[in-house]
Amino acid sequence: MRRRRHALPGFGLTLGLSLAYLALIVLIPLAALALKSATIGPLAFWHAVTAPRALAAYRVTFECAALA
Repeated sequence: MRRRRHALPGFGLTLGLSLAYLALIVLIPLAALALKSATIGPLAFWHAVTAPRALAAYRVTFECAALA
């Protein structure tokens, strides 16, 4: 019996490493953000989101994204 050759050798390992990197870099900080925002009340969350420093950060982020 012949072994089947895959079109993408190493795909399983690469996919596993990519998902681990995604979890480490993206999903864990997002989960921490969601947990932190769940511990404060809605009013405190709104004040944090609409603070002048946060609004300036949003503006910088969106302007840099628009320039890219």
